[in-house]
Amino acid sequence: MDYFWVKFVHFCAFISWMAMLFYLPRLYVYHAEHRQNSGFCDVVKIQERKLYNGIGWLGLGITLLSGLYLLHLKPELMKMPYFHLKLTAVVLLIIYHFSLGYFLRSFRLGKCALPGKFFRVWNEVPTLIMFAIIYAMIVWANS
Repeated sequence: MDYFWVKFVHFCAFISWMAMLFYLPRLYVYHAEHRQNSGFCDVVKIQERKLYNGIGWLGLGITLLSGLYLLHLKPELMKMPYFHLKLTAVVLLIIYHFSLGYFLRSFRLGKCALPGKFFRVWNEVPTLIMFAIIYAMIVWANS
C-alpha cells in the first residue's frame, strides 16, 4: 500500500515541477521582450524567483525523493529497458531545470541578451521530454 501512496505523491510533485518548467520560460519571454520597461521587469523578476525557488525546487526535490523511494520499494525496475528511458529523460529535465536557474541569474544581473524567440523555442523542450517519460511509463512499459 505504501507504494501507491508514494506514487501518488510522486505524480503530484512531478506535475508541480512540470508546471514550473512550462511557465518559467514563458516569463522569460515576457522579460526579454519588455527589457525597456523596468517596472514590468521588476515584477516579472519577483515572479520568476518565486516560481523557480519555491515551486520548482520543491517539485524537483519531492519528485526525486519519492522516485528514489519507489525505486527502493521496486528495485526490479532497474532491469526494465523502458525505465532507463525514463531515467534518461529525468536527467535531461534536471539539466533543463538548472538551465532555467542560469537564465534566472542572468536576468537578475541584467546580463541576459537572448531574445524572446529563443525562450519561445526553449519553452518546448520540457514538453518533448515529458512525452518521452509518458511514453516509457505507459506505452512501452505495458507492451
